[in-house]
Amino acid sequence: MFGFIIKVLLTLGSLGFTVYLFGDGSYVWGSFMVLVSVFFGLFLFRNQNIILATLHLRQQNMEKGQKYLSKIDPRFLVKRQKAYYYYLMALASQQNAKMSTTEQMLRKALSLGLKRDHDQAMAKINIAAVCMQTGRRKEAENLLNEAKKLDSKGMLSEYIKSMKKQMGRATSANQLRMAQMNKGKKVANKKMR
Repeated sequence: MFGFIIKVLLTLGSLGFTVYLFGDGSYVWGSFMVLVSVFFGLFLFRNQNIILATLHLRQQNMEKGQKYLSKIDPRFLVKRQKAYYYYLMALASQQNAKMSTTEQMLRKALSLGLKRDHDQAMAKINIAAVCMQTGRRKEAENLLNEAKKLDSKGMLSEYIKSMKKQMGRATSANQLRMAQMNKGKKVANKKMR
């Protein structure tokens, strides 16, 4: 909150000073201050902690990425920034958080609107992985097909293929229950003999 207020004050101050310079007749300095005002205005709608967290997550440094994400209050973010906040939080806390929490954050990021297609594809792949682990095979297949359509550059094609292979090998929750029930019956039959 405090950082947002400072950004607003800097933007308004630079705009006011720009108007003053143009009114005073200093057109060269006024033109320079227009650039400064635009710079502050752009950072009003960009959160530097999201940018730093993205850089650290790309370098597989999850701890620093989570540190920068923990400094952000999502209430003061623009809609697209909220989407990336939840997306990055899900990716950073994937190993530590519950699968349901990760899935909720990724679905929230998709509903808020991730801008890039490959980010949407990656979110859908991660949701598909959660669905596979919880026995929702059909939903996982649909999500992987959607991710394949979104991956126009083919950056995630190998990952999608490996997920589909795992899905072919993975047993569903019903199959696991049936195997457990059958195993129990065989043991009971052996004990009766």
